[in-house]
Parts: sequence; structure tokens; C-alpha cells
Amino acid sequence: MDFKKASVDMTIHPQKTSVSAGITYEFEILQNTDSIYLDIKNVVHQEIVKKSFKAQFYQTEDKFIFKGKFTKGETHSLSLFVVTNPKTAMYFIDWNEKEGNKQIWTQGQGKYTSNWLPSLDDVNDKIAYDFTITFNKEYEVIANGKLIKKEVVNDSLVKWRYYMKQPMSSYLVGLAIGKYQKKTVKSTSGIPIEMYYYPEDEAKFEPTYRYTQRIFDFLEDEIGVAYPWQNYKQIPVKDFLYAGMENTGTTIFSDSFVVDSIGFVDKNYVNINAHELAHQWFGNLVTAKSGKHHWLQEGFATYYALLAEKELFGNDYFHWKLFVSAMQLKALNNGKGEALLNPSASSLTFYQKGAWALHVLRTKVGEKAFKKAVQRYLNMYKFGSAETNDFIRLVEKESGQNLSEFVQTWLVNPQLPDEFYSFEHVLTQNSKESENMYTYLGGIKSAPAQVSGFRKSIEKESTTRISEKIANIIEISQNELVKAQHPVADEVIINLVKNIPKDTSSQRIRAYKEAFKINHLKVRQAIAETLTQIPLELKTEYESLLQDASYVTKEAALYNLWVNFPLERKKYLDQTKNSYGFHDRSFRILWLTLAIVTKGYSGHDTPVYYTELSNYTLPQNHFEVRQNAFVFINELRAFTDQNLADLVNGAMHHNWRFAKFCRDMLDTLLANPDYKENFVRVQKILSVNEVKFLEKRMKS
Repeated sequence: MDFKKASVDMTIHPQKTSVSAGITYEFEILQNTDSIYLDIKNVVHQEIVKKSFKAQFYQTEDKFIFKGKFTKGETHSLSLFVVTNPKTAMYFIDWNEKEGNKQIWTQGQGKYTSNWLPSLDDVNDKIAYDFTITFNKEYEVIANGKLIKKEVVNDSLVKWRYYMKQPMSSYLVGLAIGKYQKKTVKSTSGIPIEMYYYPEDEAKFEPTYRYTQRIFDFLEDEIGVAYPWQNYKQIPVKDFLYAGMENTGTTIFSDSFVVDSIGFVDKNYVNINAHELAHQWFGNLVTAKSGKHHWLQEGFATYYALLAEKELFGNDYFHWKLFVSAMQLKALNNGKGEALLNPSASSLTFYQKGAWALHVLRTKVGEKAFKKAVQRYLNMYKFGSAETNDFIRLVEKESGQNLSEFVQTWLVNPQLPDEFYSFEHVLTQNSKESENMYTYLGGIKSAPAQVSGFRKSIEKESTTRISEKIANIIEISQNELVKAQHPVADEVIINLVKNIPKDTSSQRIRAYKEAFKINHLKVRQAIAETLTQIPLELKTEYESLLQDASYVTKEAALYNLWVNFPLERKKYLDQTKNSYGFHDRSFRILWLTLAIVTKGYSGHDTPVYYTELSNYTLPQNHFEVRQNAFVFINELRAFTDQNLADLVNGAMHHNWRFAKFCRDMLDTLLANPDYKENFVRVQKILSVNEVKFLEKRMKS
């Protein structure tokens, strides 16, 4: 059977965490069969509204099955009405909280849209989904496809109608609802690029979406196949499961990547932005038939995202990132290694080894043959699915080369050749662009070799020798090398700083003095993070770190200055009291903790500061904020009953990483007899499900 079209008319009830949906499918019978089915879970109620065939209906735990006589060539329609109560794949954020960022969003990959909508989990059946979604008029409703109409239902409800022109796998169905504003630009080819943001984050719009239009134009040109969907939307959401997800034409990403200009330096959306956009071709337009060929999605998206960054940041950045990923793969291979065609391989293999395989292949067959093969691959299998051999066969045709050795080395063998793990190998993979690399490195021509084994070799260096190396690098920095923030030079300098021996010699002081002279943001960050015992001779220079345009630097500097110079804690706290840092509030939470424990500082403000710190554990906050707050409250041993209740709540969170963190901390506290009475009291403010969870945890 081939399901071709789905028309969905749905209403979402956030307080009930339920979905009511009427859905009509149009499908064709491809071969004679005695049954058809749809995947569906969490069904509360179902009705068969209308069907164009005679069949007996059966419902199992995860399927609707129709048994009858279906003949090849027949076309049919089926209309259903269902009410579902999804436990996963659709997430209701903050609807039971008095405050918070009320949202609804979906995650189909790995979770399945069938948790809330009758659909087909098999990635190989592509369906054009049209959605009509009824929801509160105060919210924006975003889904796959083109918004063709908004209809007022009554004083509180609006229908949003989205039209999807082309078919897609059901795991790529995307839906997001929340309080948003958006800005739209058009690509050079005329595709609308819609970028959503929270109203309160308008000042963060530019750094968050920096380079978006340029990335889009580059990828469309580099791939050589027109962007296949009607538009492209990007929506940040709270408490997302991953960094981002490439739903068809509708990328949903974690609002942790919503940053200001300072935050952009240390953490930004650029790579995720390019990666998810590349998936619109590799994964969405052409989908891997099975997990065995998953690299056709993740390897391609990783490689083309790296090519986009090469366009933005230069060839040297590109080769340095390849070298870094090579070192990651070397660490994996020192164990067993993993075949790229292993469906159970790690993300590192699918993403980084997959990207490397493409880079090696492009170098082997030549750019012209590679690009032509990619274009033929996308055009031949568009709106369908493919296997690895489908792609390799096209590359062989375009290049005239036999690729059996490449397939064996890169796709089949778990281990990679030893010569792969060298900077020289990275350079020779694209010699035309890299022939001047060593010349460019100037006085630190041996830098690549140093970097690969730096931590071991540097420990053997004397403080004097390290100081001399830093002095040499400063001399080099007078030309374009460090000024251009060359990635290899950066890494060499940073590792030199990080490995200055921890003694009190004058040579050590001199080494740091020389490092400060470099006045390079990442070098200064390395100083902030590694110089934890600050000599008086370096106090003035170290204090200047509090003024750096990096939250990572400022956070480390504040803590280390606070520890080293107790008589000046008030000065440091005053200088940084209005800084909140990243989305996770790590800087603010550290500041509150230090302010509370600094004798004579907070005074009558102590309860105010503690209330703010304590409130960061509430469920209305982003899980990263909550986790940071739990860490410091645990250090203070200052859990209130509400904090403990919030910890139980977090242990049941949909984000498994945060849930594990909370469960581990909860188990530690439950094992402490000092908290026994606290947990007895806490049960009075927990929900029924939370009480059951806690009681089970207490018995285990």
C-alpha cells in the first residue's frame, strides 16, 4: 500500500494533554493483500467515520488494522476520528504551572508521530500532510508547509490551515505552539525563511540567527539542487530533547541556543543551524531506507554544515575541525571502532565518520564528479528513500572509478588506517586549498604535531621553556596569524597556557604575564579557567578578566578571585551583580550563591537572594537553569521542602539527561537520614503521581 495524502483537522487540549483529530487518508494498493494498518498509540477514543472499502476493523495496543480484500491498483480513502493522550512525541510545557513559557511541541524522530496521530512509523512511506489546527488565539501555531488561512472560530479560538505540497515521512511531522514573534527574509532563490523568537528576546534575534540567510544561500548553491519545500521555519522551544530537529521545512531547536552577542562567542546556533538545514535535502528530501544507512542523513548533514562553516570562517577552520573529529574517531577506534553501516553505531560514527567518508570520497573522485553524483542522487530519489549502494553507484558512474576499496575502508571496516589520524593527512585531503598551510603557520610550523600529543609532551617542558614558547608566539602574533585567530595557533597557545606548571617560580609569573599580553579572548579564557591560585603579581591582570566579553571567562574569573582575595569579595560581587550569563543562568546562580555566603555582603538582602536562587528550581524554569540551581543549593545544604518537591518533579522530567541528574541527586538525599523528615513533609505538596514515584524510590 502507498499512503499518499493526509488531511488532519485537530484540536489540542493542553490542560488535558490530549489531542482530538479527524484525519482522512488517501492511499493506493500496490499489491494484493488481505489487510492494511496504521500505527497508533495512547488511544482514548476512536471512531471509523468513513471508508471506501469493506473490511473488518481491529485495534491492538499500537495499531489500527483493517482485514479484507485489497486488490492491486485500487485507490481508497479512510476517515477516522481519534482522541489520544500522548506520553511522548508531543510535549506540553508549563500548562500546569502558574507561570512559565507555555508551549506545545513535537519530536517525531526516535519517538514516532503515532503516539498522537494515526500514521505510519515506516520511514519509507512518504505522505503529504495538510494540517488544520484549532487553538487559543493568543498563541502562534506553526506546522509543516505553507500557512494558507487563519479562521476565527469564536472569541478565543482560531483555526490555522497549513498546506503541504510534497510528501514526507511521518517522523518529520513538526508542530510548535507558543508565544512567538517572527521575522522573515527571502533566500536568493526566493524561499521565505521564517525565524521565530520569544517577544522578550528581540534583542537576541540577530546573534541567535546570525548568518542564517547566508547559510541557506550557500547550501542551495553548493548542493546544486533547489530547496525542495515551500518555506523554511525555525522555532526555539523550551526543554527540548536535543540541540535541534529537522522536521520538514520546520526546524525546532533548543532555546539554549538563543544568545546575545556576548554569549555568541562561547555558544551559538551556527553549526546546528547549518546541520538542520542540510537535512532538508539529506534525510527529508531523500530518506535512508533503514538504520543501516543512517549515515546518508547524519554524515551528509554534518559534512555540509562543515562546508557552510568553511564558507563563513575559512579553510583553516575547516581543516582544523576535520582534525579535531579525526582525534575523536581515534579515541573511539582505540577501543573497537565502528562500521559506518552498523545500524547500532554511535552518533560519533554516523556524524563525524560519515562526514569524513564524504570528504575523502570527494577528494578521491574530484569535486566535479562528487557534486554531480550528489545532484543525481537527490533528483533520482527525491521524495523517496535510498540505500548506500544507490549513492555509491552514482558516484562510480560520474567518476568512472571503482569504489569497492573505499567502501570497504570507510563504510565496512570498523577501524580506520593509522595514517588517517594526522594533521598532515587532513591537509593532503584537499591539497589545493591547503598547500600553504605550513607556510602560513610561520614560526610554529610544528604546531599540528604538537597539538595532537600536546598534553603529554607539554608536561615534560620546563617553565622557562614554556615561557619562551609563549614569547615566540607573541612575536608571531604581530603578523596575521593570531590576529586572524587561526585555529591551530589558537589551540597551541591555549594548550601552552593550560599546561603552565603550578609552582610559584618567577618564570611561571613571567609565562602568565606574556600570555596576558596576547590579549586574545580564548587565551584569556584559558587563563581564567586554569589559573585557580592567583599570585599577587598577576592580580591586576586577572581582575581585568571580569570585563571580558565572554560569560565563560567572567564566571571562572569571579569564582577564582572570590576564593583568592577574600578581603575584596564585595568589590568583585558589586562589579558583576547585574550579569546573568547564558540562558542557563549559570553566572547569576553562582553570583547569588557567593553573595549569600560572603560574610557581611548581602545583609538584609540575604532572604531576597536566597528566594531568587531557590525559585530557580521551580518547574517553570528551563531544565538547565533548574539543574544549576540544584547543584548550588546542594553545595549550600539549603534545600527547602519546595526544592525537594521540585527535585522529585525533575526526576520525572521528559528530558532524560535532566531526569537522570535529578534521580541521582534524589537517591543521594534519600540515603541521608538527615532528610528523612523532610521527605515525609514534602509528600503533602506533591501530585499523586509524584508521591507514587517518591514512595517507589524510597523503597528501592
